[in-house]
Amino acid sequence: MSGITMVNLRRLDLNLLVTLDMLLAELNVTRAAERLHISQPAVSVHLAKLRELLDDPLLLPGPRGMRATARAEALREPLREALESLSRAVAPAAPFDPANADLTWRIAATDYTESTIVLPLLRQLRVQAPEARLAVLDLMPSRMARQAEQGSVDVMFHTTEDAPQGLHRKALFTEQYVLVGRRGHPKLRRRPTLRQFCELDHTIVSQDGGGFRASTDDVLAAQGMSRRVVFSVPHFLFLRSALANTDLVAMAPERLVRDDPSLQITSAPIDLPGFEISMYWHERVHRDPAHRWLREQIANVV
Repeated sequence: MSGITMVNLRRLDLNLLVTLDMLLAELNVTRAAERLHISQPAVSVHLAKLRELLDDPLLLPGPRGMRATARAEALREPLREALESLSRAVAPAAPFDPANADLTWRIAATDYTESTIVLPLLRQLRVQAPEARLAVLDLMPSRMARQAEQGSVDVMFHTTEDAPQGLHRKALFTEQYVLVGRRGHPKLRRRPTLRQFCELDHTIVSQDGGGFRASTDDVLAAQGMSRRVVFSVPHFLFLRSALANTDLVAMAPERLVRDDPSLQITSAPIDLPGFEISMYWHERVHRDPAHRWLREQIANVV
């Protein structure tokens, strides 16, 4: 872009372009002033400024009003398109219509939040937004902020503790741990004592891989006790299958197991701190109508 053009753009008032667009449509200063709801002298002042800025008379006297110069004719369509584009850009966002939404949302979740949030959400989306698509990605806590900023993920579910700063957050629910085993487990017919609890064969989810210690063990150690952890798995959903098919037990998040008919929940003889699950999203989509609608649906299903 030339230096002259840059100077002209910096001096150019948007109102001048609106006036020029109307003058090219009407080819008459009086009618242009009436449609712009300004005085005829004001339109004449705008035209004088435009002539100076563009170094062209733009409109010349004609037999029936005014006629456009070649430069003005060349500006007619590009100017109209530019003003229409600008008008669309600054117009209020249209209401979101989920029934006709043809878009893709991307959600980052663990297998736990897939089961407790995404699955109920999917049922609702298929009814209310049947044309929309939903992609579920593995949650990588260390990359949450970058993925949100880059736009590769729209919404993320993570514990409130240790979540990255700088993202919008809404707390969804607080989870608690319960003692669970297979339906009909002979040692879970009643609440076990603390000693009986420690003697059971336990399984845990070790998301770091291969661990045999969790927060339950820290609570027990503070009381001078320890339990038998004999099985470690990387995913919560595999944990459910392992419990349903063996005599193993686990301290598991209640929402994960409470509706599983193959499992039995029993009151535990130990108080284990729970955790809060929150929804996270970036400022770039905070006011987007479609994104706001999605967040409302998520909040409703939990």
